Parts: sequence; C-alpha cells; structure tokens
Amino acid sequence: MEKVTILVDAQNIYYTTKQMYRCGFDYNAFWRQVTANREVVRAIAYSSERGDQQQRQFQNILRAIGFEVKLKPYIQRADGSSKCDWDVGITIDALDAAKDSSVVVLVSGDGDFDLLLEKLANEFAIRTEVYGVPGLTAASLIKAASRYVPIENGLLMKPAAER
Repeated sequence: MEKVTILVDAQNIYYTTKQMYRCGFDYNAFWRQVTANREVVRAIAYSSERGDQQQRQFQNILRAIGFEVKLKPYIQRADGSSKCDWDVGITIDALDAAKDSSVVVLVSGDGDFDLLLEKLANEFAIRTEVYGVPGLTAASLIKAASRYVPIENGLLMKPAAER
C-alpha cells in the first residue's frame, strides 16, 4: 500500500475554486479519492486564523475528515491587501514527508512549489500529485508534478442554490 502525505494550501484552493466556479472545494470527496488504497502518513491543511465562528467550523470539519490544521494569523496590510503565506511551512512539511512517504499530494495552484516538487522527485524519488483548478494552476507546477489532477466536477461542492 502506498504511503501518502497530503498537504492542502486551503487559502489558495478556497480563492481559486471560488473565482473559477463560484463554489467550494469538496474536501470529503477529495479525501475519498486521494486516500483510496493508500495509507495516510500525514494530512495537513494550512489556513489562516481570523477568529470568526464560520472559520472555526470549517477547521473542525477538516479535523473530522482527518486533517491536522495549521493556522497562521491573517494579516491585513495598510494598503488594503491581505496575506497568510504558508509556502515555507508547506515546503518544510513536504521535505519531512520524504522520510516516510512514497507520494506527496499538494493541493495548490501556486507555482512557487515547482522547485519543491522537482527536489522531491529528483533527490528523494518521491512521486508528487498536484490538485489544482484548471486555468489557475501554474504551468510550471503542473509540469513539475508526477501527476496533475484538475479540480472540477466531482471535487466541487454544489452551490447552495443547487443543494
């Protein structure tokens, strides 16, 4: 059985699915798909801490599915932009995963991770899978992955009006 580590850039996936499809990512459907016939070594979702009840409910849902949730403060800049950057944390956890996983699954469209995936493949012989929104996933990330899985159809939550 393959040993898999799952790393989810929750902020990236929230905004890209919302932008492309106007709905959310179905974490339950994803979990069923990505863990089928695999042993989960570790599953981590990286998110921001805004302190609101809806965000806490989302985090609790992730924990109930099987994710460890790592949080950073949500930072609002003076220019109105905001930031919650987990790139270094995800990278460190991915490199740690090379010790006891045969596959690392990254859920993100962020092209900054292409070098990480290349390192995992070339130096540690780790297979990598990227789940990302088509059209909003960096071409360099798709190229660096052993396998790219587009987030569409069965991995999306139906909009509230259709439920």
